[in-house]
Amino acid sequence: MMTPRPILSSLRRHKIAAFLIVLEIALAFAIVSNAVYLVMGRLQRMDIRSGIDERDLVTLQISSAGKAGVPAAEADLAALRAIPGVQAAAAVNSLPFTDSSWNSGFAKTPDPNATPYPVTIYLGSRDLLPTLGVKILAGRGFSSDQYTDLTPATMLSSFFKPTQVIVSQAYAEQLWPGGNAVGKLLYVQKAQGQVVGVMSNIVRPQLSDSGTDPANFYAAILPFRVGPNLGASYVLRTAPAARERVLKAAVAKLQAMHPTQTVTKQATLSQMRRDYFRDDRSMAWLLVSTILALLGVTAIGIVGLASFWVQQRTRQIGVRRALGARRVDILRYFQTENFLLATVGIALGCAAAIGINVWLMAHYAVPRLPIVYLPIGAVALWLLGQLAVLGPALRAARVPPTTAMRAA
Repeated sequence: MMTPRPILSSLRRHKIAAFLIVLEIALAFAIVSNAVYLVMGRLQRMDIRSGIDERDLVTLQISSAGKAGVPAAEADLAALRAIPGVQAAAAVNSLPFTDSSWNSGFAKTPDPNATPYPVTIYLGSRDLLPTLGVKILAGRGFSSDQYTDLTPATMLSSFFKPTQVIVSQAYAEQLWPGGNAVGKLLYVQKAQGQVVGVMSNIVRPQLSDSGTDPANFYAAILPFRVGPNLGASYVLRTAPAARERVLKAAVAKLQAMHPTQTVTKQATLSQMRRDYFRDDRSMAWLLVSTILALLGVTAIGIVGLASFWVQQRTRQIGVRRALGARRVDILRYFQTENFLLATVGIALGCAAAIGINVWLMAHYAVPRLPIVYLPIGAVALWLLGQLAVLGPALRAARVPPTTAMRAA
C-alpha cells in the first residue's frame, strides 16, 4: 500500500507547485459548487408545472381604451366560442408566465393585527377553471348567481370583501396543514369570506427564484367577472394542432368587432412559457459554459504541473525503478500525490464555497447552498484530478530505469 510519507516529503521540496495546484482546485471547487447549484435552481424553475393545460391554450387581449367592461367581454367570448376549433373560452385578469399579477393576503382570524398569508388572486368568467384545465378537488365551484361584475366602482367597494373563495391545494395546505379547508373562514380588512372549494394547484404569474418553493402555488379565485377595461385577457382552449389557426381567426374576429381598438397581445401559452424563462435559459447556459471552462482550465493546470513534476523528478523515478518499483507503483505514486493535493484543495474549497454562498445570499437573495452539493463537488474534483494526472503519470511509469538515470 502506498504510504504518504515519501509523497509529503517530495511535496515539501515543491511547495510552490503544490500550492498552485491546491489553490486551483480550491477555487474551482468553490465556484463550481455554487454555479452548479444556481444552474439546478434555474432548471427547476423552467421545469415547473403550471397546473394549466398549456399545450391547448392561446390568449389574446385588446386595448383597454373605451368602455370594454364585462358586457363587452361576454359578447367577445360568445363570438370567440363560435370559431371552429375553440373548445372553451374565458376572460381572466392574469395568467401564468406574465408580468401581470393581482396579489392580496388572507388572515385566519378577524384580528386586524393577524398576519395575512400572501396569495395571488385570479378572477374571470365562469368557464375559467375548465378552460384552463384546473379541477375542483374538494367542495364546489361558484354558481352563476354568485358572480359580480368587477368595475372600477365595485373594485373599491367589494373586491376586498369576498364572501366566497376557492383556494389552491398548496394555499389550503399552508393555512390548514393536513386539514379540510372547505367551510373554513378567511378574513381580509375585517371582511369575512368562506372557502367553498379547493382547486388543483395553479402557478402564480410571477415565480420565486426557487422552482420548488410551495409559495409559487399560493392562489385563490374570487367570484368576480372582469373585462378588458381592467386589463383582462381572453384565453381559448383548442387542440394543440389548431392553436395557430384559432389564434389568427380570434385576432381577426376581435379586430372586426372592435375596429377602434387594437389587439395588444396574442400568443400561445407555450410561447409565453418560453419567453418567460428566456433569461433563466441564458443564465443557465452562461453558468454551464463557465463551469466547463473552469474545469477545463483546472484540468489543464493539473496536467501542466504534473508534466513539469515528472520532468523535474526523472532521477527520482529512475532511482525508484532501479530499486524495484514497478510501473504501477510509479502510476500510483502520482495518483496518490494528486489525491492528497486535491483533498487539501477541496477542504479549502468547502470553506470558500460556503463563504461565496453567504455573500450571494446577502446580496442577491440566493437560497442557502444545500450541503449535498459539497460531497458531489468533491467527488467531481477528485475524478477530474485523477483523469488529469493520468497522462503524465503514465509517461512517468513508462520511463525505463536506465534512461531515467542517464537523463539525471
